[in-house]
Amino acid sequence: MEKTSNKPFYITTTLPYVNGRPHLGYALEVVQADVLARVARESGSEVVFNIGTDEHGQKIYQKAIEAGVTPQAYCDGMVGAFREVRETLDVSYTHFIRTTDASHVAAAQEFWKRCAANGDIYKKQYQTKYCVGCEMEKTDSDLDYGVCPDHPKMAIELVEEENYFFRFSKYQDALLELYAARPDFVFPANRLTEIRNFVSGGLQDFSISRLASKMPWGIPVPGDDGHVMYVWFDALVNYIATLGWPSDEANFTKFWPGLQIAGKDNLRQQAAMWQAMLLSAGLAPSERILIHGHILVAGQKMSKSLGNVISPDELIETFGKDGTRYLLLSSGSFENDSDITGERLTEKYHADLANGLGNLVSRLVKLSEKLGTVFEIPVVEEVYPEELRALFAEYRLAEALEWIMDRTRTLDRQIAETKPWVLVKADAPAFETSMQEFLQELAFITRCLSPFLPDTSEKIRQALRERKTEVLFRRVG
Repeated sequence: MEKTSNKPFYITTTLPYVNGRPHLGYALEVVQADVLARVARESGSEVVFNIGTDEHGQKIYQKAIEAGVTPQAYCDGMVGAFREVRETLDVSYTHFIRTTDASHVAAAQEFWKRCAANGDIYKKQYQTKYCVGCEMEKTDSDLDYGVCPDHPKMAIELVEEENYFFRFSKYQDALLELYAARPDFVFPANRLTEIRNFVSGGLQDFSISRLASKMPWGIPVPGDDGHVMYVWFDALVNYIATLGWPSDEANFTKFWPGLQIAGKDNLRQQAAMWQAMLLSAGLAPSERILIHGHILVAGQKMSKSLGNVISPDELIETFGKDGTRYLLLSSGSFENDSDITGERLTEKYHADLANGLGNLVSRLVKLSEKLGTVFEIPVVEEVYPEELRALFAEYRLAEALEWIMDRTRTLDRQIAETKPWVLVKADAPAFETSMQEFLQELAFITRCLSPFLPDTSEKIRQALRERKTEVLFRRVG
């Protein structure tokens, strides 16, 4: 494979809470990150691709109590569903970090010490409104008629206690300078505008601990066992702990800073809170923050009360892992929310995969059996064409996938116009020439598809080698 880059590449997703099975937004995020990791890897970069689980905080503690088990036992029982994305969605992660890992606990405590040494942690008595679902403090402007719009069935709690605070307000100017110096720091651009406006409006210091007597499930605050770290302060440190920080300075320096991908409801935490924390600890800010939209169902957020929740497991059972990857990646973009319905997904799956790519491969491979001894396995340089590289560089994954599928449709039309099944009897040399061109184009398309549909790409390559194929995408419904 031709190498186009030797720069180490680090990408990390956010860490989901383990209070339920993986949801569709998480599946979208890890598949988007997987495509970028595969592209970097196949372009010659050494890749670290990090995923994991966020296992501390009040909602986990409450779930464990409800289940009648210890919080650690509860987390141990839930984590497997998140590791399984390697098989269920073919996600090529290299690192899986749990916030209960001893190495992460040590890193979070060292991070706390460095922020404290910089004068950025202090203690005070305070009162605030708190959403357990978000594990976030809420102002009145964050609430709709007194409830969190993201968790309307959860009562807002009134927290009144003495906690440790982080001097977020101290870093307002530094954050604005960061955004000004690096106009591509947050992608897409409208999210950078959003976070800049938030920071410009004035920052309030935020609580970074909880009383262990009330909520003991967290990392102990260094030097004060009466408090545990606030879950967000703890969890954000995973992005550097997974690289071996602070004990493996060489590996950390090799890969940090990196690319972080998160949903739009994580913008404030990733692009402002975490960056201020890094500055406080004397560490470089992230390289870039990619913010993707939400998945809507017929224009509405997924909600159990509305009965419109679609799970990754359901999609995989219906469309298979590569069918699910295709539908997730092609349904939207970083700039917009994805709006889906079961009917739309089925229609797109049939049009693009079952009746499109799958049928094309079956026809061509079957025709290739008639090539006899002149058949040659198509060879494609394993690099991406300029058009795709440009789209990858701008994180336009849905557009990149559509560019590939458009070539598939064009090839299908060319076959229909050439009618090789007629040429094989009327003009054998013309048949052989046309088929070699068609097969070469199919090999090229397969190469381009490999980061999006890795399993399907390998099956097509095998079909070309053996001149026989299985049904790639079975019809559903």
